[in-house]
Formats: sequence, structure tokens, C-alpha cells
Amino acid sequence: MSKKVSKSTLRKSWKTWFFWHGCSQQGENLLGNAMAHTMSPVIEELYTTKEDKVEAYKRSLTLFNTEQQLGAIAPGILIGVEESVANKEITPDVAESIKVALIGPTSAIGDSLWVATIIPLLLTITMTITNIGNVFLYLGPLLYAVGYPVLTSIMSWRLWNVGYSTGIGFMKKFMKSGKLELITKTMTILGLIVVGALIASFVSLSIPLVITPPGGETAAVNVDDMINAIFPNLLPLLLTIGVYRLYAKKKKSPLFIMGFILVIAILLTIIGKLSGIYTF
Repeated sequence: MSKKVSKSTLRKSWKTWFFWHGCSQQGENLLGNAMAHTMSPVIEELYTTKEDKVEAYKRSLTLFNTEQQLGAIAPGILIGVEESVANKEITPDVAESIKVALIGPTSAIGDSLWVATIIPLLLTITMTITNIGNVFLYLGPLLYAVGYPVLTSIMSWRLWNVGYSTGIGFMKKFMKSGKLELITKTMTILGLIVVGALIASFVSLSIPLVITPPGGETAAVNVDDMINAIFPNLLPLLLTIGVYRLYAKKKKSPLFIMGFILVIAILLTIIGKLSGIYTF
């Protein structure tokens, strides 16, 4: 009789992935430990001998990486693959090759669609609601705090089942269609547009400096208005680029960056106050 993963084991495995996939991420095998943890209910159900279980765990511990939300389709596929190994339909070597082949496409789609598009869109909506003020000041964060995990869990569970039920054939068909590159580029462009809108709408930086010509014959010039007339929201853009460079290029932590910005803001405020450039 062929071996098959039960619905309860499939759900248990998904819960393990959903709640613990990032807890053991490290440089040696990336999500390999998390993958072995995720596969443990499946391995314990499919195999009876210690030797078979050990071999299955070794396969699961090898290098693996994906975007963890949309990428939930990958572990779903690998459960079906492990089921095929247990039924002697494919060899362990084939299972290893499938696992490696899943890393690229699932990571690319997940990063482009989820990280660069869906999350910024959700943030834009909830931040816009928050900026209305009054009771909406609390509604925006609440919607994000509730909406993000609910949306994530529903999407992750459905993709998990799609991966398990359709198997590697779905990914092969998708890759052959040539749609991966198109989707990746489209989502990347859309994500950049959304991030640009976020910068213009929610990042604030100004120079409270007014230049008054001698003699008072001409009107005073507001430096901030002058900059925005030439290049609207240039200062917020430069601030965002600076933060990006500190985080991505210089590998500075978010706490360091926030502290650095706070110190600079305090120093400029003190200078502006002492010099009389502006008053509180």
C-alpha cells in the first residue's frame, strides 16, 4: 500500500513552517534547519525505520532558501517529493535536485511580489488611514497588525496545498512558460513605484531657513520652497537614499540609523536655535 501524508500532518507541517521558518536562518545552510523542522512530522509519518528517518532528515538539512510567504509553495512541493521517495517512485538524488531547483524561482517571485509590492501597498493604505487622525490614528496600525498575519496565513496555506497537490509539475510548467521573468520585472517596477510614493507621502525633511536680502527691496526667499520648486521632495529622497546606503551598503543596524538621525536632528536644532536662524 502506498504511503500518503495525512491532512493533519500536512497542516502540522505548515504551522511549523509558518511560525518558525526564520528562527534558525544562518549562513551555513540558510533555511535548511527550518526545512528539517518543517519536514519532521512528515518524515515521522512516512518512515518506520531509524535508518530511513535519518536519511530523510539529512536531505532536509541541506542548503535551502526561499521567500517564506509566497515561497510556502516550495515546502508543499517537497512534501509531495518526500512522499514519492518513501513510495520508491523517485530516488533521493532526484529529490535533492528538485529541492535545489525550487530555490531560484520561488525566491524571485516571492521577493518581487510580496516583499517589494504587497507589503508596501498594505503599509501605504494603513499609513494613509492613520494620517486622517482622530480615531483613525489607532485604526491604521490595528488594521496592519491584524491584516498582515491574516493575509499572510491564508495565502501561505493555500500555496502550501497547491504545492503539495500539483507537485513539481506545476513549477516545471510555469518555468517553461517564460512568465517568471515577466512577473519578476513587473512586480519589481510596481514595487519601486509604491516605494517612491511612500517616500513622497510619508518621509518628511525640510530646511527651516529664510534668506532675507539686504535693504528689504526684494522678497525673502524660503530655502525649502526654492528646493521643492526645482525638485519636489528632493530632501526626503536624499534622506531615504542615505538610510538605504547605511543599511544595505554599510551594514548598519536600524537602531544605529535611528540613533544617528536623532543625534543629527538634535545638533541641527541646537545650531538653528543658537544662531537665530529659526525659533521654536
